[in-house]
Amino acid sequence: MPPRIAGVDEVGRGCWFGPVFAGAVILPDSARPTLAAAGLTDSKKLTARRRAQFVPLIQQHACSWALGQASAREIDQVGIRAATERAMLRALQRLNGAPPDLVLVDGVLPLRPWSGPQQTVVRGDSEHLEIAAASVLAKQARDALITRLAQRYPAYGLERHAGYGTALHRAAVMDAGPTPLHRRSFLGKVLAA
Repeated sequence: MPPRIAGVDEVGRGCWFGPVFAGAVILPDSARPTLAAAGLTDSKKLTARRRAQFVPLIQQHACSWALGQASAREIDQVGIRAATERAMLRALQRLNGAPPDLVLVDGVLPLRPWSGPQQTVVRGDSEHLEIAAASVLAKQARDALITRLAQRYPAYGLERHAGYGTALHRAAVMDAGPTPLHRRSFLGKVLAA
């Protein structure tokens, strides 16, 4: 039986608002030609429309896929790195079947809470289809959540910047103050201004 290799990636790490999301995906070898031919790559290199088209394709072809997140409150309590690791660990723990034989982690930092074999991969979302698939699922899920939350918090323009620190977002925070879903630890300079 071939090894179960999971790719894991996060999205929203640098945002001022909302949770950090992580995706984890295990692909069978039979899915690789289809996903590669369709152009699966780093979610940041795909348009929103292309990412949306990939979601059902990934879900249909993956052996297993899962999402995890860590809230803005957790980010403020434990810091962004530990919160990101929590989101990744939650995604990996939600995968169906036996734990992965190997986890491919996008970036240079190891996933400290993971006790099994792992390998960090710089630009992994461009190098490994598992990581690219994880990044697409996580980005689509986070963007969908932020779009829904934009209706609850219309003053912040979240649908335009997805919670990142743009001039528009800065002006809104300075004018209306932070929401309960803002990462206060990220807003020190903005709130001090």
